[in-house]
Amino acid sequence: MKTYSIKTYLVKPGDPIEPLLDQCLVSVQEGMVVAITSKVISLCQRRVVSKQDVNNKYELIKKEADAYLKDSHSAPHGAHLTIKNHILIPSAGIDESNGENTYILYPHDIQGVALKIWRYLRGKHKVNSLGVLITDSHTTPLRKGVTGIALGWCGFQPLYSYVGQPDIFGRPLRVTQINILDALASTAVFVMGEGAEQTPMAILEDVPKIQFLPRPPSQEEEHSIFISLEEDIYAPLLKSNSWVWNDCKKRGRPTRI
Repeated sequence: MKTYSIKTYLVKPGDPIEPLLDQCLVSVQEGMVVAITSKVISLCQRRVVSKQDVNNKYELIKKEADAYLKDSHSAPHGAHLTIKNHILIPSAGIDESNGENTYILYPHDIQGVALKIWRYLRGKHKVNSLGVLITDSHTTPLRKGVTGIALGWCGFQPLYSYVGQPDIFGRPLRVTQINILDALASTAVFVMGEGAEQTPMAILEDVPKIQFLPRPPSQEEEHSIFISLEEDIYAPLLKSNSWVWNDCKKRGRPTRI
C-alpha cells in the first residue's frame, strides 16, 4: 500500500470545498482512497467559534456533545470526556490547533459530506472505484500520542470479515473483523501530520482487503461499524459513569467499537 500527503493552500472559513479538490487533486485514478481531515470540512462549513465569543468552554462542549459526563470536573490536560457521533472523544471533538484564535467544531452531516465529495470526484475524474474518508486525530486510552479515526466515508465496505475463515491451525474464526475505516484513517493522519505541514489531504493506493462500492453505502452498512454501548467490550467502564444525553433518544445508540 502507498500513502502520500497533499499540500494545500491555507483554507479559510467559508472557502468552498470544490476549488480545493480541483487544485489539489489533479489526477484521481481507479482504486484510490482520498482522505481529508475533518478540520478542512469544518472550515468550509464555517464551523468555527471565536474564542472571544465563548465565556465558558465547558458550556460549548456540553452543547456540541451528544453526551457528557455528569460530573463537571475535567479529565487531565483540561479535556472533558464526551460522546460525539457515536465516538468516545475528548471535548466533543472541539479543537484549537491550527485555528486563528478560534475553536473549530466538528462538521455538520459528515457522512453527507463524504457522499458529496465522492460523487463530485467520481464525476469529474470519470472513475468507478473510489473511496473517500473524512478523518480526525484520536487518542487511545493508556497510550500516549494520537492516531487517526474515520468520521465519515463513502465508496467501499467499512469492514473486512474473517468470520468463518480458518486461522493458521485450521480453527474457524468466530468474531474477528478488520475496521478498514480507522485503519486507513490512521495511515492517512500519520502522513498528514499534526503541526504546520499544511497537508490536510492524503491519497492511499493499492489498499489490500478493500471492496469498493459503485453506490453510496446503505444505512445498514453505515451502522455496521458501530457497536452498542451495552455490547462494547469496554462496557464495564462506559456504563459505570453517569452520562448526560442532550437528546434522550440517543441513549442506547451505538458507540464506536
